[in-house]
Amino acid sequence: MDLGYAGRRVLVVGASAGIGFATAEVLAGEGAEVMIASRDQAGIAAAADRIAAQTGRRPATAVADITAEGAADRLLAEVASRWGALDALVDAVGGSIRSGFEALTDADWMGNYQFNVLSAVRVVRAALPLLRQGAAPSVVLLGAAASRMPYPNQIVSNVHKAGLLGLTKTLAGEYAAEGIRVNCVAPGRTLTRLWTDRATKMAAERGVPFEEIIAEFAHEIPIGRFGTPEEIAAMVVWLSSPRAGYVTGQTVNVDGGIARGLL
Repeated sequence: MDLGYAGRRVLVVGASAGIGFATAEVLAGEGAEVMIASRDQAGIAAAADRIAAQTGRRPATAVADITAEGAADRLLAEVASRWGALDALVDAVGGSIRSGFEALTDADWMGNYQFNVLSAVRVVRAALPLLRQGAAPSVVLLGAAASRMPYPNQIVSNVHKAGLLGLTKTLAGEYAAEGIRVNCVAPGRTLTRLWTDRATKMAAERGVPFEEIIAEFAHEIPIGRFGTPEEIAAMVVWLSSPRAGYVTGQTVNVDGGIARGLL
């Protein structure tokens, strides 16, 4: 299926590794003009090299920490200078704190809010003028299955990722008349660096193999295994494409069935 990405201009934020990187790689392979951004200067340069080697198309790069005030505006100014318009934005920034409720401080709550919610607000707001100049403009935010089935000891991200559902639905309604679609992809347990680091730490604490920790968490997933970044990226790329032109305001779980709620 041709997803219609030839010549389409796409910004992927949080693209130095994991789902953001996998998404940018697929987009480049589909023929899109891609800019990748991350706060990790060395990581984003290495990501561009890997994408170029794999697809033959080298993405533009930018260094930006969109959790910092003003950074999203500067990033989108770079996009404006390069392209003058934007057809799709993918925001793959986010993370969690593994902790019980009483151990969390106000600083923990505010820091994770900046990371998971305010960063998305800032980058979408900065991108809107360029999206209005784009063709079939689309925004995809990366959420989490925890927004629909809260995980134990992850209360901060459970709350903030649920906030992204509200943000997605509200933005979709507000900008539909301008032709801008807004959707969210909610991954379940995915073998990104966040999970491999977490499992490595837990394995060391318990004195058991890494694989045992992964198997323990995979046991709760109906499909019986963790997802891969590429599997999540496939949904992100489809939702961002003109092929999904009648889909907006939706949060789509890609989670192996772990979130068992009806909605």
